[in-house]
Amino acid sequence: MAWSTLVVLVIVLAATFTSTVSANSEGDALYALRRSLYDPDKVLQSWDPNLVNPCTWFHITCNQDNHVTRVDLGNSNLSGHLVPELGKLEHLQYLELYKNTIQGTIPAEIGNLKNLISLDLYNNNISGIIPPSLGKLKSLVFLRLNDNHLTGSIPRELIGISSLKVVDVSNNNLCGTIPTTGPFEHIPLNNFENNPRLEGPELQGLASYDTNCS
Repeated sequence: MAWSTLVVLVIVLAATFTSTVSANSEGDALYALRRSLYDPDKVLQSWDPNLVNPCTWFHITCNQDNHVTRVDLGNSNLSGHLVPELGKLEHLQYLELYKNTIQGTIPAEIGNLKNLISLDLYNNNISGIIPPSLGKLKSLVFLRLNDNHLTGSIPRELIGISSLKVVDVSNNNLCGTIPTTGPFEHIPLNNFENNPRLEGPELQGLASYDTNCS
């Protein structure tokens, strides 16, 4: 075998191994999510951790390199909680878990999903704060967290996401004031309604935005 052919073969094998290892780690992360969810309708039945990668699982979409780019589990009658392992899906663009009865908090590790375009967790029973780490999601366009039980203030870290076009946090129990700069300049006020402790738009240069917010 010619030396050049051997080098090419080694490179191909190394690339294949790297892709497989990455796909397996993504499968592990998704299987951790499956284990944390109650699934009476068996929508996750195809999520078999023994497969080489999760790209053949129902409700999962991968790119041409077999990296997970979408998780589509909206309106799937799921309960349970989210897991920090979701933060390992580094190529994920769409995390769709709306209209379930998921409880618990939003893992801060979701802020590691640098390619995330859409985070749809609306119409669940999620509690706790909106993690400030979501401010690291510099590709985010859609952030829909409405109709949950979220508390605390709206993180000012979100102001730095220039790509953000849609924010809906209505029907929660948020407090403090509504940001008015950056992408929030164009978000309609009804996307913040029905948060009894939210005091309205932030007035620049006046009191701290987290007044009466703890």
